[in-house]
This record gives sequence, C-alpha cells and structure tokens, in this order.
Amino acid sequence: MLMMGEFRHAIDEKKRLIIPSKYRENLGSSFVLTRGIDKCLFLYPKEEWNHLTEKLHTLSFTKKDARNFMRFFLSGATELEFDKQGRILLPMNLLEYASIQKDCIIVGVGERLEIWAKEEWDKFYLANEENFSDIAEHLFDGEV
Repeated sequence: MLMMGEFRHAIDEKKRLIIPSKYRENLGSSFVLTRGIDKCLFLYPKEEWNHLTEKLHTLSFTKKDARNFMRFFLSGATELEFDKQGRILLPMNLLEYASIQKDCIIVGVGERLEIWAKEEWDKFYLANEENFSDIAEHLFDGEV
C-alpha cells in the first residue's frame, strides 16, 4: 500500500481534482482529506486515517499543543469519494489553506498522498533540494 511518485494536475472550475488511477485502488471507496503540515493537504485511505486518529486520541487533552494540533488537523478533515471520472471535490476551506488555485502537485508519501499548490511545492523543493543528502545522513546515520 506504499504510495509514491509525483504527478502534476490542475483543478477544474468546479474545484474537482483527478486523482491518478494508480492511487485510486490504494485509497479505496472513501478516504479522508485534511489540512497537512507544510501548507499542503493530506489524503489518507480510511484504514490509515482510523489508525492515525487512534494515535491522536491517546494524546492528553490537558496539553495545549495536543488540543491545538487536534483542532487544526481534525477540524479540516472531510470524508470524500471519487466521482465516476476519478475526481474528488476539494472543499474551499482546504483550497484556501493550501493556496491551491489551479495547478497542483500530487505526491505519494508512503501511507498518504499530499496535494500541493504548484508554487508551494516548487518553493519547498528548491529550499530542500540541496539538503537532501544531509537530511538522509541525519535520519539514517549512513545506513542507506
């Protein structure tokens, strides 16, 4: 169920986005879209979403960071399904959060998809491209 790859798409005038066919089977018949970290959107298969929310519910509600994160993350969540053409309808509040107007990038990141405004993805990519080997070194301690 590993999702990977990078695809360039555009949303249509009705705010619908075609999800690449290679991801549709992994996502299943319904899935969850929410605010992501780094100003993108996260799209989770239902099973992975349920696993993630179980972890979130173990956080202490007495901790301010836990409450704030759950508010931010869960308040933007919406359950979606594909239409007959493999499109999803992107809610306006999530489009605004991610600054998506037309052109976007869909990125497979293991257990989820990320949907980025093209401009935001380009900024992220350029800012991190030169540090890729340093990031790998710190994460894997030379094991890769």
